[in-house]
Amino acid sequence: MTMPQPLFELIRGSTVESTHFGSIAIVDSNGTLLHSHGDPHTVAFLRSSAKPFQALPFVEQGGVEHYRYTQAELALSCASHETAQMHLDAVHALQTKVGIQETHLQCGPHLPGDSKKLREVIRNDIHPTANFNNCSGKHTSMLAFARMRGLPLETYLDFDHPIQKDILKTLAEMCGMDAEKIELGMDGCSAPNFAMPLFNAALGVARLCDPHALNAARAAACKKITAAMTAHPEMVSNWGEFDTELMKACEGKILTKRGAEGFQAVGIMPGVIGERGVGIAFKVADGDKATINDALETHARVRPAVALEILRQLGALNEKQLKSLAKFGPEKEIRNYAGLVTGRSKPVFML
Repeated sequence: MTMPQPLFELIRGSTVESTHFGSIAIVDSNGTLLHSHGDPHTVAFLRSSAKPFQALPFVEQGGVEHYRYTQAELALSCASHETAQMHLDAVHALQTKVGIQETHLQCGPHLPGDSKKLREVIRNDIHPTANFNNCSGKHTSMLAFARMRGLPLETYLDFDHPIQKDILKTLAEMCGMDAEKIELGMDGCSAPNFAMPLFNAALGVARLCDPHALNAARAAACKKITAAMTAHPEMVSNWGEFDTELMKACEGKILTKRGAEGFQAVGIMPGVIGERGVGIAFKVADGDKATINDALETHARVRPAVALEILRQLGALNEKQLKSLAKFGPEKEIRNYAGLVTGRSKPVFML
């Protein structure tokens, strides 16, 4: 087994001050490992990168049509939204459409990632509720799935609830694994989450973007999810955040979904770099903890730059797209609190 390898460095003056390690797997929809760095079989939790797969059985079994979801509402179901007011409004409207209450959600609350909403919460001493959780769209659609099938709502997060069993089965099939070999854990929002090799996660993403070998119902569901996420990237995260801006810049040709603790999934649609779709999964070994700046904006240090460098090396982004995303990397200047340049950060791997 190969150990995690250097992914990203911070340089102060001419000295490397910090190095982040990790592993990358790049797989096409036929299951071919195209490129790797470090150990492509590193087992990692997908965290929020699993959300499109968690929505898949609901979509496949007719949930979009049953509740007349819009594309934006489906994108919200796959989201780690930043709790801007547009997200709170959309989640509430979806709950009204589905016929559930915010009190049904068992995800717990947390502070907004959206800087404007965070200021409002602090200024007005607002106590966040479950809809503020960036997983509230996912939880709303899990409850919708249970309600559509006449299943209990109060236990919808139990590992043995029928909708959670469906999610695990669907994920395993998409990723080419036996369900019993997927390691389970509880996510930050209390829903089940899944650990698997990067190779299998990347395969699942490739098949999501290029479902040519799947049955008709699942292929149609995959296409609905990818179309919704790329048409409404602002619902998947927020304007200005990396996932949203990458999907916006690529106009339906790239899908991306971040996960906590340094996980990132990226999908490339068929025809962008080859005939088949391609999935990318990588894990930053130290978790790539996000930081918040003086403008109350949160930033991940490593994942955006590494994702851009992977796509650059694969030839999946043109110069115009790279220029429009330059604030995320791949290489960036580092400035101190006085605005003076103190160094730079850059990816340090070759596929």
